[in-house]
Amino acid sequence: MPVLVVNVDHVATLRQQRKGIEPEPVTAAHMAELAGARGIIVHLREDRRHIMDRDVDILCHCLNTRLHLEMAATPEMQQIALRTNPYMVCLVPEKREELTTEGGLAVAGREKHLHDYLAPIHAKGIKSSLFIEADEAQIDAAKAVGSEFIEIHTGHFADAKTQQAQQAEFEKIVRGIEYARSLDLRVNLGHGLNYTNIFMFKDVPGIDEYSIGHSIISRAVLTGLDRAVRDMCDIIRTFAE
Repeated sequence: MPVLVVNVDHVATLRQQRKGIEPEPVTAAHMAELAGARGIIVHLREDRRHIMDRDVDILCHCLNTRLHLEMAATPEMQQIALRTNPYMVCLVPEKREELTTEGGLAVAGREKHLHDYLAPIHAKGIKSSLFIEADEAQIDAAKAVGSEFIEIHTGHFADAKTQQAQQAEFEKIVRGIEYARSLDLRVNLGHGLNYTNIFMFKDVPGIDEYSIGHSIISRAVLTGLDRAVRDMCDIIRTFAE
């Protein structure tokens, strides 16, 4: 059965608006765990716009589930991953001017570089994932890199303006899942998934994790974080019924 992994970046974004100490993303992470999340995601950006180094340090030592560290493939981030030893690193594209990650990582053509980049991370027993589009060339490249997981970018699906466009993106993602599984890659989904559009994946096999942040934190403003996480966990549980 697929599980929910909760991204707490937006809790840190609110904290950084005042450069203060609250709300505390570490506390939010523990609350998400207690409500049923099977892991926590943070994106340590190069500009440190939300998650800070201290957040990663604390989470790596105190979570009861597991930490997924999203990061750009830079020397600095490699050293942080090796020092903090998260459960998994997920390599993502990153631009300073973007509000949020806008698309998948370009892996094709960079297989050797990314393989070598991940080699010391794999040597420490840290798992890896690549945040990519549902494209066969990118999936082939992810396999060549030696990553155990891919996370398929669902942003185009979530942002589709018409039902027809959303259906086309959905079918592309399903084909990507099937192709990745045929290569023995494990598959996570993330970006823009919410309490409504996630139901389209109810009968899609081969998904390990749903990586969700913005919609959960948005609902938490109105209902509380515990209820928001439990509601999403309940939805995902129905997929196995």
